[in-house]
Amino acid sequence: MSHTDWIERDLALAIHAAREAGLRVEALRRSGRWSEESMRADIGDQAADGWLRGLIEGRCPEDGVLSEETADSAQRLAKSRVWIIDPLDGTKEYSQMREDWAVHVALCIDGACALGAVALPASGQVLWGVSLPGRERGGIVGGGTLQRGDSPQPAAPRMVVSRSHTPEWTANFARILGVGEQRPTGSVGYKAACLLLGIADVYVHKKGLKEWDTCAPEAVARALGWSVCKLRGDEHRYNQADPKNHELVICRPAHKQAVLTALERSGALEA
Repeated sequence: MSHTDWIERDLALAIHAAREAGLRVEALRRSGRWSEESMRADIGDQAADGWLRGLIEGRCPEDGVLSEETADSAQRLAKSRVWIIDPLDGTKEYSQMREDWAVHVALCIDGACALGAVALPASGQVLWGVSLPGRERGGIVGGGTLQRGDSPQPAAPRMVVSRSHTPEWTANFARILGVGEQRPTGSVGYKAACLLLGIADVYVHKKGLKEWDTCAPEAVARALGWSVCKLRGDEHRYNQADPKNHELVICRPAHKQAVLTALERSGALEA
């Protein structure tokens, strides 16, 4: 199979998987059958996980899978191709009938994200991207216009931040960088989508992330020419024995050095 053939096949699978899983759990929460407490107890997460794993393992039986909702297995470490999925990114927002949650489906190859899809089920959109060097391209299903990493930004950049946890260094960083607006929102995938949809310009996060939080958003952002790295500028590696992947920076390449400098001066690296 040629490079083009498998890319198209796997990209189509990622988009279909993310979109359909999102439609299923969106219908589940709108059924009125489950209370907010029940939905926060992983009702949607488990429903999406079971469907996604059945689809991916059925279509790609030789590949590994790493999912937030399924017990991990060391067998994936011996695989070149591993699907990394977050069946429901933003369980709290999902349970509260908010729109800022997502479904992530990504494929990593030899430790690097190769392609991915981030579904935003509440709006019916799926952002997708191929981030393989030399083959980068991205797009959206369900309407909307995407911003590339080289698109103009406001004089004062806009930043997405957590709804529930904004450490002191975040305010320092925003001040040093000259952020004009901070937009509180939930879900890693939704925050990344805010940049790609032109709602914000910078996203930084330090602790509490895993590979399934970052892989699909990174694939889509890189595909559209955005810079993605850790707080010191290091690249992410995927399919690691420990899937913790705490640090995440997404910004335009032209502003990467200013963002990294502001992070250092803000105290984020020591906090």
